[in-house]
Amino acid sequence: MAEATAPPEPDAVDGAPHPRNTLSLIGQDAAQAEMLDAFTRGQMHHAWLLTGPRGVGKATLAWTIARFLIAQPPPGGMFAGDPPTTLALPPDHPVTHRTRALSDPDLLLLRRAYDEKADKLKTVITVDEVRRLNAFFALSSAEGGRRVVIVDSADDMNPQAANALLKRLEEPPANATLLLISHAPSRLLPTIRSRCRTLRLSPLLPADMARALTAAGETPDDPVALAELAAGSVGEAVRLLRLGGLAIYGNLLRLLDTAPNMDRPALLTLAGTMTGAAKADRFDMTLRLIDRLLARLARSGAGLPPLADIVRGESAILSRHSPDPWAARIWADVQQTLSARAAHGRAVNLDPSALILDMGLTINQTAARIAAG
Repeated sequence: MAEATAPPEPDAVDGAPHPRNTLSLIGQDAAQAEMLDAFTRGQMHHAWLLTGPRGVGKATLAWTIARFLIAQPPPGGMFAGDPPTTLALPPDHPVTHRTRALSDPDLLLLRRAYDEKADKLKTVITVDEVRRLNAFFALSSAEGGRRVVIVDSADDMNPQAANALLKRLEEPPANATLLLISHAPSRLLPTIRSRCRTLRLSPLLPADMARALTAAGETPDDPVALAELAAGSVGEAVRLLRLGGLAIYGNLLRLLDTAPNMDRPALLTLAGTMTGAAKADRFDMTLRLIDRLLARLARSGAGLPPLADIVRGESAILSRHSPDPWAARIWADVQQTLSARAAHGRAVNLDPSALILDMGLTINQTAARIAAG
């Protein structure tokens, strides 16, 4: 009899350890210190909104905080000792073991559920998931301490789920902490944001990125270029490594270098590598890299050139195609237009090669317009 396969986890990066199994958080010392300070001062808010770019460690920090809070003895208890100096728990701590196994009774994880009938993950967090809070908060803490909820990510909630969570935020249970992870907090209900204390995480610097990737079992050839392309996101850096993102970006930059007489055969070859269900991840990454290239063009023309070249000669190519603020505004408009076009194309299942080809031709036309003055 075949062994049952565990369903995929929506809050994990393929090929990287799940955040609950990552016990060392790199590059976010300020955020950890802010949380520890709030706890030791007795100023713990009932709900925290962990924000920052995707993949910089928000989920890892949420799990670190959850383990810490669950492991703390009840206030004034006989086991209360000196104030803690770190959020980290030892690997052999019972709470560490239980949270890794998703078996701690004082922790609830809300995320996109697996639809067994459709044999795939749901696209949103539904109201049924949020309603699990009712049963969770109806029970007392197993050891008289704090109960913790992680929502990963709050961006995935549909409107009904968001409204259900808002009711809980308006009437928080005693000794409970909700940790909401958000990559795009501006898209959340303003009333949800207003009821949370925000904890902002920053993109990782190249040195921290290299350490984090080493901890994840990755050894990039050029950590500086990878950190620049990933915008300081470890999660995105892992995806780039797995899917050959640096090579794809190099191809895009070479195509831009040939504009406004873009190398059509090279563009067609690139577009042709996006077709097929097996190439879906590569296609999504290429769309993100096109958006990244356009953003770097706009910033270059606005007087904010890249701190480091991702590909040798990149700065010269960017400055040639975006020499001034006028050109920067044009590229910023094109970035917005193509971003919307990409979102629409994915929503209606447009042929990936056709979408990439269309975006390449739009970039070529834009380069011709700027060259003509």
